[in-house]
Amino acid sequence: MDNRVETLIILGAGGDLTSRLLLPGLASFLASDQAQMLTLIGVDRQEMDDLAWQSRVSTSFATQQSAASDEVVHGAHYVQADVTDAAQLRELLAGASGRIALYFALPPAIAQQVCQILVNEDLPDGIVFALEKPFGSDEASARTLNRLLEKVLPEEQIFRVDHFLGKSTVLNLLGLRFANRIFEPLLAAPNVAKVELIFDEALALEGRAGYYDRAGAVVDMIQSHLLLVLALTAMEPPASVSSEDLRGAMAQVLRATRVQTVDGTCARRARYTAGTIGERKLPAYTDEEGVNPDLGTETLAEIAFEIDNWRWAGVPFILRSGKALGEARQDIVITFAPVPHLPRGLTGVAEPAQLTISIKPATLELDLIVNGEGDPFSLDRTKLSTTLGDAAMSAYGEVIAALIDGDPVLSVRGDIAEQCWRIIAPVLEAFRENRVPLEEYPAGSHGPSEWSTS
Repeated sequence: MDNRVETLIILGAGGDLTSRLLLPGLASFLASDQAQMLTLIGVDRQEMDDLAWQSRVSTSFATQQSAASDEVVHGAHYVQADVTDAAQLRELLAGASGRIALYFALPPAIAQQVCQILVNEDLPDGIVFALEKPFGSDEASARTLNRLLEKVLPEEQIFRVDHFLGKSTVLNLLGLRFANRIFEPLLAAPNVAKVELIFDEALALEGRAGYYDRAGAVVDMIQSHLLLVLALTAMEPPASVSSEDLRGAMAQVLRATRVQTVDGTCARRARYTAGTIGERKLPAYTDEEGVNPDLGTETLAEIAFEIDNWRWAGVPFILRSGKALGEARQDIVITFAPVPHLPRGLTGVAEPAQLTISIKPATLELDLIVNGEGDPFSLDRTKLSTTLGDAAMSAYGEVIAALIDGDPVLSVRGDIAEQCWRIIAPVLEAFRENRVPLEEYPAGSHGPSEWSTS
């Protein structure tokens, strides 16, 4: 049987996720050299005919039009349906042709309700599900969701979507680590002093208070996206880049990961106050529309982790993510340990070398300590830099391509989702019990004045 999807059904077609991310991602895929024709079906409760749906799709495709995208627009269909009604779901699936991808662009509770209904249905051969994060709300609920999904489909037909984990990001990290003998032996204790994963956004809430105010920086970014990047940065070499080998190596290192607690403190958190970013004046987070100040939601968090294995014992992995910050960054910063001995008479550089891998834009910078100009006994710092391979598609385009191909290599495996919740649980508990102070920082700054990053 051909593995490739022929019909893409979007449940929740009228929602923000569909128009803002999913449809532009599909356009990116259709404009690439991997493009494949498919039938696009939108499903939602609101009343809409095919022409109105085609117009909405065309608007989302506008920035990346292609012959393939035009054809998909013209063939797109819309179905008004209640996806929590078993009979309507059954009719919807029966009317689709070829191998089907069912994309759940729905709130998590509704998506889980739909899956519960489909347990008792005779599903089309080869159907694949695409589910958006969060995958549960804690380890127990993630495990419950996984047990439910096991009753519906095999794991290889379930795509837990994490668009942050694009194929170009994965391959850049794998290529750097495992194709260069100069790096791989050094990326371990005791050669590394610390590893920082930094995702700072200049964006604020941007109308997402309904979700973000109950999630916060830890759940929105660190629990999912950044722990997966940690796994790619720290895992042992996989035998291949197949989905099972790659995800198996990621799961292994996550099982060894735990929160580092120092003097009873496991994390830092803060939220933004009023400030300016560029020409934009932002209100304080607590004054944003839809925010409940009593929830004490953090917009910036920093957590140190330890990995209890031979390679990384004693090396802190510091994960930081926040909103409304003065400089947008998506960096992996590896700080090497100082040399064990510097010959007397050499001076000038106190800080050790760093390797910085930027995810967006995709670049690599390596510090080297060299003799300075003029005085050969005075050391100086220089940088070697290069640009890494750019993605041929957007992040959601890569997700769509993997989904169409039936390749779950970019999908979050069920046990990995459970481990991410297990790892972060002590921090969420400490936040709920107010054992971690909620600090403040002006929007447009780099965070609280006493915080620092590499």
